[in-house]
Amino acid sequence: MKILAINGSHRKGKNTATLLNTVLDEAAALGASTELLELSDLNIKFCAACNKCLNKTQCSITDDMAIVEKKLLAADGILLGSPVYWVNVTTLMKNFMDRSRYLHLYKNVLDGKVGAALTTAGLLYGGQETTLKIMECFLQFHGLHVVDSRDPNEAIMAPLVAGSLMEGFKDGKVIWRRNAVDDELLATSCKQLARNMVKLIRQLNK
Repeated sequence: MKILAINGSHRKGKNTATLLNTVLDEAAALGASTELLELSDLNIKFCAACNKCLNKTQCSITDDMAIVEKKLLAADGILLGSPVYWVNVTTLMKNFMDRSRYLHLYKNVLDGKVGAALTTAGLLYGGQETTLKIMECFLQFHGLHVVDSRDPNEAIMAPLVAGSLMEGFKDGKVIWRRNAVDDELLATSCKQLARNMVKLIRQLNK
């Protein structure tokens, strides 16, 4: 069982990576093989809209998207992470989504895998739910079974992993967290997301 996490943050190794690694660490503890892929390390060009992928599962562009394709195909679970940029995913994540078109149009080659997504922002109510929905819809359109972070044994657990560095206000000043996982509920949600992914992958692979 392999779970691939794709980080769409422009800031490698920062808060989004920390959240993704929190999920991956829990999945690894449950026996999964894991990998974190940083899109900021890759050279992925823009989609040229040549429509070659309408008739075959092939892209006309030669670049690092071929590396991503191999990792996507080898994974049982795909986890996307992006910070909120203007109530949306980052440019890196959106470009990855656009370039994955050839894996979807002629044939949904990722069909049947397990998917999940997480996001974080600087501010409370900064567009997290919209950003998360964009990534989850992307995974669904590719035919993945999308799971959330709901704990079947805890009614109060939120079904989504959407963090914020802003903890609140005190004496008219903003209280900032040092990093995303300082939010205990968010860290717990990351671990539950991992458990839900692993559970479904095992069910599907029986």
